[in-house]
Amino acid sequence: MTIKQTIAHTTVPVHVWTDDVEHEALRQLENVARLPFVHRHVAAMPDVHAGIGATIGSVIPTRGAIVPAAVGVDIGCGMIATRLSLDASMLPDSLGAVRGAIEDRVPVGFDMHETDAIRKHGVKRLYDRFDSLLGRVPALAKVLRQPDRWQRQMGTLGGGNHFIELCLDEADRVWVMLHSGSRGIGNQIGRHFIALAREEMLALDVRLPHRDLAYFTEGTRSFELYVEAVSWAQDYAAENRVQMLELVLEALRATLPPFTVVDHAVNCHHNYVARERHYGEDVLVTRKGAIRAGLGELGIVPGSMGARSYIVRGKGSAESFCSCAHGAGRRMSRSAAKRAFTEDDLARQTEGVECRKDAGVIDEIPGAYKDIDTVMANQEDLVEIVHTLKQVVCVKG
Repeated sequence: MTIKQTIAHTTVPVHVWTDDVEHEALRQLENVARLPFVHRHVAAMPDVHAGIGATIGSVIPTRGAIVPAAVGVDIGCGMIATRLSLDASMLPDSLGAVRGAIEDRVPVGFDMHETDAIRKHGVKRLYDRFDSLLGRVPALAKVLRQPDRWQRQMGTLGGGNHFIELCLDEADRVWVMLHSGSRGIGNQIGRHFIALAREEMLALDVRLPHRDLAYFTEGTRSFELYVEAVSWAQDYAAENRVQMLELVLEALRATLPPFTVVDHAVNCHHNYVARERHYGEDVLVTRKGAIRAGLGELGIVPGSMGARSYIVRGKGSAESFCSCAHGAGRRMSRSAAKRAFTEDDLARQTEGVECRKDAGVIDEIPGAYKDIDTVMANQEDLVEIVHTLKQVVCVKG
């Protein structure tokens, strides 16, 4: 059943699709809602939790301004999923070799490809646009410690909550699903423009609810350069997922019976900004930990490792700015999770899943996340469930 509350004492209201919100997240939502350029209201999804500056799980429509820290540093982070012509009966009893084959082909954590040559064929347009971007923002070159790093990271997973999974749906059909973003280059672009926005606010003596809500005003050079840079990073993230998916399919072809890809991949961002029209006005919509759920649009809402995930179809809710949750959402910090849980807890909570069960991923234990089924129940007015997925293999950095 949908649960919603409204915070009404700010410049614009905040509509929240849950009653499970910690104090820090509420404070962040209130700060965002005090910005003078927010359009109509702020929407907070049922997986909402505190982030850096802006709240994770928030949807922020703005007129004439953009907040780089609200987009964040993992620009374009999101999901991709596709169904294969396999079912559970065609999988081997042990999936260790499948996980190993994926890990052999897809670098995880801080690892990257030894050369960018195998990735170049699919990203020429990104090369050309990046050269143009560097020409307009030479300061970016100063923060790129390894100029070819972003090229070698194309088709790599990263760490943290990023993952690659083999899943079964409600009919025991096999799916591939993965979660990643714009890697190190997105982080560097994000940090550069967040710092620049802060500097400009100080120079202009602009008072802010929080320094991480520093913004660029439309029509300024900084605004235009940021829009160009964030667009590039979002495209890089989407292409990164496509190329990673191809590498995963290569691994599966080497370890599973012959198969075909049945459906076109669903590829959606959940940390990004886009120009859209809402309530009769053209606005910039920043989704920080939220996916677009326009009428009929497909999206992916993953649970934690060991829990269910969902392929959803948007209902086009005007009040949520055509958005929904991007996942389960953390209920405790990484450091708190490491204090609260053990490797034995991790093994119990991921029973039946071929995955890492060591101390290095305890912070990703299911118990550190909100219950995904509660999240889904709280957004029944935003999306309908198309498929329910349960992972049988999970690869993490």
